[in-house]
Amino acid sequence: MDTDLGPTGTETLCDVCTTELDRFSKAGALADRELSLLRQPKRRINVNIPVRMDDGSIEVFPSFRIQYNSARGPTKGGIRYHPSVNADEVDELAFLMSLKCAVANIPFGGAKGGIQVDPGELSEGELERLSRAYVKEYHENLGPNTDIPAPDVNTDSRIMAWMRDEYESITGRQTPGVITGKPVELGGSEGREYATSLGGAVILDRFVDDVGMTREKTTVAIQGFGNVGSHLARFLHDRGYDVVAVSNVDGGAYDSNGLDVTALFETSEGGDDIFEFGAEEISNAALLTLDVDVLIPAAIENQITENNMTDIRADVVLEMANGPTTARADTHLAEREIPVIPDILANAGGVTASYFEWVQNTTNEYWTEKTVREKLTAHLRGAYDDLREIKTAPEMTRTWREAAYTRAVESVLRAEGYRSNVEG
Repeated sequence: MDTDLGPTGTETLCDVCTTELDRFSKAGALADRELSLLRQPKRRINVNIPVRMDDGSIEVFPSFRIQYNSARGPTKGGIRYHPSVNADEVDELAFLMSLKCAVANIPFGGAKGGIQVDPGELSEGELERLSRAYVKEYHENLGPNTDIPAPDVNTDSRIMAWMRDEYESITGRQTPGVITGKPVELGGSEGREYATSLGGAVILDRFVDDVGMTREKTTVAIQGFGNVGSHLARFLHDRGYDVVAVSNVDGGAYDSNGLDVTALFETSEGGDDIFEFGAEEISNAALLTLDVDVLIPAAIENQITENNMTDIRADVVLEMANGPTTARADTHLAEREIPVIPDILANAGGVTASYFEWVQNTTNEYWTEKTVREKLTAHLRGAYDDLREIKTAPEMTRTWREAAYTRAVESVLRAEGYRSNVEG
């Protein structure tokens, strides 16, 4: 079902999107006029995908693609495979992608996709058939100048390679820019694997320098030691930060004197246990309440909530996961003057690197890893500086999230205004 939602659309709105926009509108951070453009997605597509399994049976997998807003350019966003994927979740993530692209100042709109599946229960052949089937169902709504998918939870460069190949088989054209996060051999960008993490380190560096903290004396706890969290721990360790705690789905490791990040990273890369280094074992919940300088939720959404917000003891929160802090908890932390550097800035390194990959694909000019890192660092420093200017404007006191939403929504509304009679 392809539902094109305009101003008269009757589909259920994204509750989180409405809540967030209303919150900032009431706080005076954003004018309420024309925010209806961002309270619902432009297009919501869902398809139940039948796949033949290895035993000959047919299973049907619900799937989604939400193209939230395309005023600033082609929509962009990852595809996740997870048993809990649903339309509301994908709506919220596409909304955040729309804002993130504007905050990062890249010429994309926001989208997101997903399939309701546990990929761990599929064989490689079943996984490939499902991935190719997704493209078969959605290819008319995808394209390098229309909507550009990328990896997300439980998807990777291998799956992106299958998807690119399927799209090109259908269209009969070489189109590397239709998908980002591909293997380098198929037009992927150098440095893409760790770009989200590098971006987070760049943003934290900028913040630490701004407030006069010293990296060597800054303690850090990272919830989530997957691709983003593990690479981020390595980058921060190399910069001199004191990483004292990390965790994965099995629990956490804590050492007040600092963890052996190099050994932990090598262990996680090999898929081994991270609890073999003499550190104290703690729970994910306990990690969130450690008395550290910087708390980094880098796992999944809704980790800092009304149930634990009063127990947060960090001096600053850097959101590397999407939506790890609920609206109520965010307000509570603001009242306690605990800065929260929001996900749409903190983890924008990934979509920025995806943009770089798209640029390389469309120009057929490919960059070295050193060039990618230099461009990513400069780009995100600029994004941080833009938000700092908004946040510290004398006429209004804003949190980092309010500054980010203000920057993003004003940018989208200006783009809408240039395209139509909407006043920006």
